[in-house]
Amino acid sequence: MTDLIAALGLALAVEGLLFAAFPEAVKRAMIEAAQAPGDRMRLVGILSAVIGVVIVWVARKVGA
Repeated sequence: MTDLIAALGLALAVEGLLFAAFPEAVKRAMIEAAQAPGDRMRLVGILSAVIGVVIVWVARKVGA
């Protein structure tokens, strides 16, 4: 449970840094995302989740 909370905190920190450093680019990305078809959004979400799981798995294997 501690790892989950730490991961959520890290995700919020990275997202916050992106919003602070590149606010206009983030706005454009959000507008593009809002106009994208649902199927593409679903595919990007699934791919992102899979890549995230692989990164965590690799980090756990290398760090152990």
